[in-house]
Amino acid sequence: MTSDFYCEEALSGRTPVTVVAETSGVLAFHHTRPYWPAHIVVVPKVHVPSLVDLGGADEALLHEVLAVVRRVAEQVTRDHGACRVVTNIGEYQDSKHLHFHVGAGSPLR
Repeated sequence: MTSDFYCEEALSGRTPVTVVAETSGVLAFHHTRPYWPAHIVVVPKVHVPSLVDLGGADEALLHEVLAVVRRVAEQVTRDHGACRVVTNIGEYQDSKHLHFHVGAGSPLR
């Protein structure tokens, strides 16, 4: 996996994604290798290292990301009855770009 899959692949268009929601600063799309039957990823369109290291981003972008996470979580909950929202930090974060997973269902793998 690349160190920043989201900038290098998904946001660049190199890896095609199915968009669920989009704002000027945020993209939400179906995960390219889903872990759950419903698995959507929400990312800022500019590089932000993690939730605890915003890099050069401002709090307004973080608010925009969370607003999209909320909207996606509402839809997944409507469709599946419940959802989980997860972000990873440090050694648990495979791609060093802030991203939230919104998922529902039992693990596929």
